[in-house]
Amino acid sequence: MGKEKILIVDDSEMNRSILADILGENYYIIEAEDGNEAVELLEKMHKEIDLVLLDIVMPNMDGFGVLNAMNEKHWIDSSPVIMVTAEREASQVERAYELGVTDFIIRPFDSYIVRHRVVNTLLLYAKQKRLMATVREQLEEKEKFSSTMIDILSHIVETRNGESGLHVLHVRAITDFLLRRLRLLTDDYPLTDELITLISNASALHDIGKMAIDESILNKPGRFTDEEYEIMKTHTTIGAKMLEGESLRPDDPLVAAAYEICRWHHERYDGRGYPDGLKGDEIPISAQVVALADVYDALTSIRVYKASYSHETAIEMILDGKCGTFNPLLLDCLRGSADDLKKKLEGNVAEDMDRQEIRSVTEAALSGKAGSVSERTLNLLDYERRQTEIEAESANKDNDN
Repeated sequence: MGKEKILIVDDSEMNRSILADILGENYYIIEAEDGNEAVELLEKMHKEIDLVLLDIVMPNMDGFGVLNAMNEKHWIDSSPVIMVTAEREASQVERAYELGVTDFIIRPFDSYIVRHRVVNTLLLYAKQKRLMATVREQLEEKEKFSSTMIDILSHIVETRNGESGLHVLHVRAITDFLLRRLRLLTDDYPLTDELITLISNASALHDIGKMAIDESILNKPGRFTDEEYEIMKTHTTIGAKMLEGESLRPDDPLVAAAYEICRWHHERYDGRGYPDGLKGDEIPISAQVVALADVYDALTSIRVYKASYSHETAIEMILDGKCGTFNPLLLDCLRGSADDLKKKLEGNVAEDMDRQEIRSVTEAALSGKAGSVSERTLNLLDYERRQTEIEAESANKDNDN
């Protein structure tokens, strides 16, 4: 394991030299003579820097300016800061702590205090990083489990609907692709990596309401009658109603995203969609993106009522407004990266769970072979229940304390 990297930021070369001497050869020392240079170094190396020793009073950009930049870029989350100062004014100390400073070192330097505060801060953040890694692994495991259950359920819907089995995978991949492109294009929507993953996973449930639609309508090869079309449209509200069940947690982010998508993925940007006639950004961005992904995949896939269109034709039809009206920003995403989307769908629809395994579970469930399928599903559900109970017990203990 390499030496931990410490960035010393001070306009006094003497102060930087003294701190470097005190810390000795135990650490890899990097120096910056003002705030601007410190921010430039952090821009390049923030993932490598384990600790920042930061002076307050400096020309060009002072220590508070560096702290503001570190907060804005979230660098301070992984690179703790010890303030180095001769200032003892309470307002300065309070402001520094509010900006995320972990500790203070007061000049003139006491070598014992400097070394021990550096060691303690590095140990504290090392423990924090290990804890975060453990939590991240647990969340990833839970997300994988949730994704598997969603896959099984959505494939049951697809099989009943006479679709290829790839529709859910394609919609998920397109949703993820468009959301990441949208984030590059605009700051209008708060699209974190976590939210993009959440929406992409929830997209698999967009047609869950079709479980309640008669198969004679679902798989009709010709055009719907007006009455059949009205029945078909109800899959949006039925799906949303399913997600309002008492056994579900409506405040769970995945359930909330799935509800939005189920109910509103047939709304259109000009207000001419259904079921509620929402217009523009009245439609949640999750539902807007899934709507576009759903239309694209429907165009490029074989259905009982139509042949498939080519990728190029589908893109042209969507951009020309032949499939309804969509958010102009989403159309810009599609227009600017159509070739990349085609490559993504051709080369990468891999999922966490083997597709054949999901298909076999789906087919067994639909054919009424309850033995192994029921046992497996119950085991998975029991695991989820036990995890929920553990989380609840932990939360109660935290509240009691």
